[in-house]
Amino acid sequence: MERVRIRRVYDPVDPDDGARVLVDRLWPRGVKKSALVLDAWEKSVAPSPDLRRWFAHDPSRWRDFSRRYQAELDADSEAFGRLLGYARRGCLTLLTATRDVEHSHVAVLRDLLNAERAEEERTGERASPVCFAPDEPGADPD
Repeated sequence: MERVRIRRVYDPVDPDDGARVLVDRLWPRGVKKSALVLDAWEKSVAPSPDLRRWFAHDPSRWRDFSRRYQAELDADSEAFGRLLGYARRGCLTLLTATRDVEHSHVAVLRDLLNAERAEEERTGERASPVCFAPDEPGADPD
């Protein structure tokens, strides 16, 4: 079973979506906040504006974008930790307005979250550094 999946905000809600989290920095065009079914909006996990502008959705820059974005996530793992908390509790659907989802930050997030969960299941342990992030979104780690 696919633990973390990607859907566009314009797609209909699927009963198997589990937790639905918007991971774009900007609110999607043409979508009313009251119309989008979601559990959270984690805009801080999106790429920095500078990285997003540099990438400009150019597939020839995909590998370098992925590497740079992972470095941004490593530098600030709190929001990633919240996403991991959702994934630990069941299916997680990452929502985006991006057209080319396989060449976007959402694909990087999905792959990292699925790899983290697979490693945790294999070893029975939570890996560092995100293991120190709260399991519950918005929960205090102490």
